[in-house]
Amino acid sequence: MGSFSIWHWLIVLLVVVLIFGTKKLKNIGSDLGGAVKGFKDGVKGANDAADEQAAGGPAAQVTAAKREAETVDVEAKTKS
Repeated sequence: MGSFSIWHWLIVLLVVVLIFGTKKLKNIGSDLGGAVKGFKDGVKGANDAADEQAAGGPAAQVTAAKREAETVDVEAKTKS
């Protein structure tokens, strides 16, 4: 029940290559690498945007008067 030996891993690798072929495995590897790179760029962009917002000062606050102007009274809007 311990870890697999090198021979077990070589047999698994051989079966995977026989099933998928080397060209398809190469394409899967490059697609996976591109996805990881895109994810890293996205996370880096999100961190940069957060840093810019933090450096720009505090966010604008919503006042109570503005929120009341957007409030809709349901009873006033009902049909008679």
